[in-house]
Amino acid sequence: MAFTPKTPYLTTDGIIELYDGQTFRGIVLIERKNPPLGLALPGGFVDVGESVEEALIREMKEETTLDVTIEYLLGIYSDPKRDPRFHTASAVFVAKAEGEPRGEDDAKEAKVYPLDTIPFKKLVFDHAAILKDYLQRRKVRASHC
Repeated sequence: MAFTPKTPYLTTDGIIELYDGQTFRGIVLIERKNPPLGLALPGGFVDVGESVEEALIREMKEETTLDVTIEYLLGIYSDPKRDPRFHTASAVFVAKAEGEPRGEDDAKEAKVYPLDTIPFKKLVFDHAAILKDYLQRRKVRASHC
C-alpha cells in the first residue's frame, strides 16, 4: 500500500454492570498501575486481527477476571485530548457480568461502585464524561420500561 494513514490508536473501554442474580450491584472501576494513575473504566488497546468486541471481552477478563456479555455500544470517544499520552479513539461498551472482580494485568485493584458512590473526581482520561453519558442513557432507558 503506497499510502499509510496516520490515525489515532484504537482502544475499547467497558462499563461493567455487575449483578448478583437479578440484583444490580453497581459498576466496576479499576485502580490503574501505570500513569496516568487514578480510577478508570477497564479497557485497553485493540490488537491487530481482533474486533473491538473481542478486545473488550479480552480486556475485561485480563483486568477484572470477569467474563462479560456485551449489552450495547454506548459510543465512540475520540477527543484528541482524551488521553494525555497520545491520541486515542475508544469504542465504549456497556456489558454485564456476575462474580467478584479482582484487579489483574494493568489494574492494581478492581472494585464495585454503586452508581451513587462513583468518585468522579478520581477518574482519569475522559471517563467521568463517559460515565455521565452512561448515567443519562440509563435514566432514559429506565423511563421507557
